[in-house]
Amino acid sequence: MNVDLINEVIKGSLEGSMTFPQVVGKLLSEGMESYHVDLVRSENRYYMPSGETHVETVPFKHPKAAEKFSSVLVKTAIKSIQAGKINYKQFLDQIMEAGTVYYITYLTGKRVSYFGREGDFHVEHFPKNK
Repeated sequence: MNVDLINEVIKGSLEGSMTFPQVVGKLLSEGMESYHVDLVRSENRYYMPSGETHVETVPFKHPKAAEKFSSVLVKTAIKSIQAGKINYKQFLDQIMEAGTVYYITYLTGKRVSYFGREGDFHVEHFPKNK
């Protein structure tokens, strides 16, 4: 697994120099299947189809997630970042305010699942190319 690339996408995301579509493209080009962003532990886990995995600590501490999960607020944050109105750090803050404790990006499945403390979730499919 290309750990340098993983660190590049984490840094680029947090600095705002890399968009979600760019992250997806880079990770898919390495054959990655999915990744799990754990907002409680500030770490990301990356998965290859072969079963190979890698865990990377993320140098960004998150506020405590809200007790109750709101898929409406998660969708609002998604629309805001897709429209370029907020950056990735703001997006993370907003989804945590919406009660998200972790999310899993299924690169090959073209969707992201956001999860709350009590098993509530929202599934967002990748936008279709125009």
